[in-house]
Amino acid sequence: MVHRARAGRSGQGSLALAALAAVCLLGLAGCEGDGASSPPDPSAAWSEPGGVQVEAVNFDHQLDGYRPRKKKYNFYFTYKTVHPWWDAVALGIEDAARQFEELGVTVDYEYLAPASASAQDQIRRLEEAAARNFDVIGVDVADVEAVTPAINALIDQGQRVMTFSSSDASREDGCRRIAYVGNTHNYEDGADLTRALCEKLGGRGKVAVLVGTRGAPCHEDRARGTQDVIAQYPDMEVVEIAYDEDRADKAYDLTREFLARHSDLAGIVCCNMSNSVGAARAVLAAGREDEIVIVGMDHDQEALGYLRDGVIYALGVQDCYSIGFNTVQVAVKIADGLLPGEEYSEMTEESTTIVYQDGAAAMLQTLYGEID
Repeated sequence: MVHRARAGRSGQGSLALAALAAVCLLGLAGCEGDGASSPPDPSAAWSEPGGVQVEAVNFDHQLDGYRPRKKKYNFYFTYKTVHPWWDAVALGIEDAARQFEELGVTVDYEYLAPASASAQDQIRRLEEAAARNFDVIGVDVADVEAVTPAINALIDQGQRVMTFSSSDASREDGCRRIAYVGNTHNYEDGADLTRALCEKLGGRGKVAVLVGTRGAPCHEDRARGTQDVIAQYPDMEVVEIAYDEDRADKAYDLTREFLARHSDLAGIVCCNMSNSVGAARAVLAAGREDEIVIVGMDHDQEALGYLRDGVIYALGVQDCYSIGFNTVQVAVKIADGLLPGEEYSEMTEESTTIVYQDGAAAMLQTLYGEID
C-alpha cells in the first residue's frame, strides 16, 4: 500500500472505521445516535469482565500547542506489512496533518509497506528514502537485529530517524534512533492476556502460541510474556509455538494442526491482529469453540465479532489512532532539530486495553459503526 498525502487530504487506504472516526473528530460527544435509548459508549471498553469502563481508542486529539519552526515538512514512514492495523495508524497521521494545515503548516508524507514482512525489503526502503531528502524517516522495525545497523548507518549520514507503531529498536538494542512513539509494553500485553487465559482455565491446561513475524519485536515480546506467565502455573504448559507471518490463512492452517495433534488443547494465545482471526475460524470449523479459550490482539472487525459471540475470550486493543497522531507531532519536533527532553520524550507510550465480551459491541460500534 502506498499513501501519498498532503495535509487536509485523505489517504488512499480505506477502512470501515474511517467514516465513524471522522464523525468523532468533529467533536460530537460520544458519537451517539438520536434514538430514545442510547447505544453503548463508543469510546469505552471493559478493563475486566463486568468491570470498570475505560477508553480504548481516543479519536479526540488536538495538537499540543508546539509552534512549528517551518511552513512545510516532508516525512517518510514505513512499516512491517500492508495490513488494516496500520491503516488505523494512518487515520491518526492524517488527522494530525490536517490540524497542522489549519495552522498554515503543510505536512506531506509517504506511508508505505511491503505486501509481506521483510527486514531486507525494509532496509532497502530506508536506504532509498535517505536519498530523497525527507525531513524525518520513521520505521516500524521488522527485525531488530537486521534493521538496527541500517538505522545507525542512516544516523551516521545525518538522517533524522525515529521509530513508531508497535516495534521499536531501542537504545538497549544498540539502536541510535532519535525517538519512538507507540507500544512500549508488548511484553506486558502478552503477559496480561495470558494471565486472563490462565484464570479462565483455572490454572490448568495445554496452550499453543501463534506469534506472527519472526524477529518482529512486538510479536516476539508478547510471546515471551506468554511463556513467562505460563511457567508460573505448574499445571499448565506451552505445547507448541508457531509463526504465522501475520497472515490469517496461515494462522488458520497452524491452528488446525494444533487441534489435530492435541485433542486436549485448552487455550491459544495469539500475538498479533491476524492470528486471532485465523485461530477462531479454525476452532469454529472444528466445533471446539466451547472447549478452547482464545486470547489475542487488536481491533480486527471479524475478531471483535468473535469476541462478542464468545469464541474469543479477550483482545488487547492498542490505540492505533493515537500512535499515528503522536508520531506526526514528534516528527515535526525532530525535523525542527529538537532532541528528546525538548518538547517531547524519547519514548511516547500509547495504551493497550484488554477488552472482553462485555465491551465488544461498544468497540464494534466505535470502529466500524456496527450495532446489533
